[in-house]
Amino acid sequence: MSYPAYPEYKDSGVEWLREVPVHWGVLPFFSRFSENKRSNKGMVEDNLLSLSYGRVIKKDINTLDGLLPESFETYQIIQPDDIVFRLTDLQNDKRSLRSAISEEKGIITSAYLSVRARGVNARFSSYLFRAYDLTKVFYAMGGGLRQSMKYGDMKWIPVLTPPESEQLKIATFLDHETTRIDALVEEQQRLIALLKEKRQAVISHAVTKGLDPDVPMKDSGVEWLGEVPEHWVVATLRRVLQTIEQGWSPECFNFPADECKWGVLKAGAVNNGVYRDTENKALPDGLAPKSNIEVLIGDLLMCRASGSPDLIGSAAYVKSTRPNLMLSDKLFRLVVNKEVCSEFIALSLGSMPLRRQIEQSINGAEGLANNLSQASIKNLKISLPPWSEQRQIVAELMRVLDGLKEQLDLASDTVTLLQERRSALISAAVTGKIDVRGWQPPLELSESRETADEV
Repeated sequence: MSYPAYPEYKDSGVEWLREVPVHWGVLPFFSRFSENKRSNKGMVEDNLLSLSYGRVIKKDINTLDGLLPESFETYQIIQPDDIVFRLTDLQNDKRSLRSAISEEKGIITSAYLSVRARGVNARFSSYLFRAYDLTKVFYAMGGGLRQSMKYGDMKWIPVLTPPESEQLKIATFLDHETTRIDALVEEQQRLIALLKEKRQAVISHAVTKGLDPDVPMKDSGVEWLGEVPEHWVVATLRRVLQTIEQGWSPECFNFPADECKWGVLKAGAVNNGVYRDTENKALPDGLAPKSNIEVLIGDLLMCRASGSPDLIGSAAYVKSTRPNLMLSDKLFRLVVNKEVCSEFIALSLGSMPLRRQIEQSINGAEGLANNLSQASIKNLKISLPPWSEQRQIVAELMRVLDGLKEQLDLASDTVTLLQERRSALISAAVTGKIDVRGWQPPLELSESRETADEV
């Protein structure tokens, strides 16, 4: 749906805001937002909140994992409709969403800036700062070692101020439209989850039961594997591994290497069984590359460590790759012998029976300490058909998985487009690029049915 523009605009005097509706004001941040300074001394509140992915979310103060403060008395108390900013590491982290509105009273780290609106609609303001966030307004600001800002640094940031009735209209419009878009995104994400489950189920069946539904079966003797074809061999991965090689993780740039430059693969380069050579960091010119750990076509790579246990043990076969990429120390290269096909092993490592074994073998607490040892990998139990049958299974799986990949790509593209639409709509509405004053919420389906029933 397209929306009209305002009839008349003026120069805002701000380069990144450009023209705004002629009747809108532009005021400094301090004139409409005051800093919250109430500390939680004496543990007045214990409702722990956190800023996460552009939302203020509730956390359990009693079961919190990871780094804990010495005392939650150092936290600040926030109220419903307070706006929270995370204004640290501004130049290095250009992806995080740095602002959100609180829906409830609670406590949040004093490392964040929280403010209260005065004479402006808090929901409109929250959407406005989200637009600033999405257009990277904050990222060129800040100073100090952590490249951060405080309230004093925010005081003169220009804030758009339509008439209050119009602010409310814009906020209501965006509440409705973003909720609708979020529902569509959630629907696509459910589809993606189902497709991923189907992918794993197809792989798990093929690499443990084979392609022939009538083949005689036997008990594998392994709880996770169950029955396997009678002519297959059940063995530890040690039997087919020649060696396991580990990479190197020097201090790299936080961006991918140019095509002709050397880079180091990230742990996420093999997430979900798919190799992505774009997941790398550029090696500084002053460091000499190690050609012996360059990734080559035909390699079988496995993630040994990750902050997410679900990604530890992810393995992928390298069908193609750009040159001059090295393994990181969070990746293993599994070199197998001629009895087995590397692609079959890669697919097997993504199957449910192997994933269960991997989950049982992960060492370490929550966080980056999670890892998978070489000894654990060698002890994984796997079912092995003859080499020719391995190739047949791989070929059939590739055919089926290609079709699932098309569906997954389509659903992922749809999510991306919806999220881009959401961001564009927020920015357009709060900066006056569209006029939503004449917008009315559409009649909901349930209301339509009630009206029909009454008639």
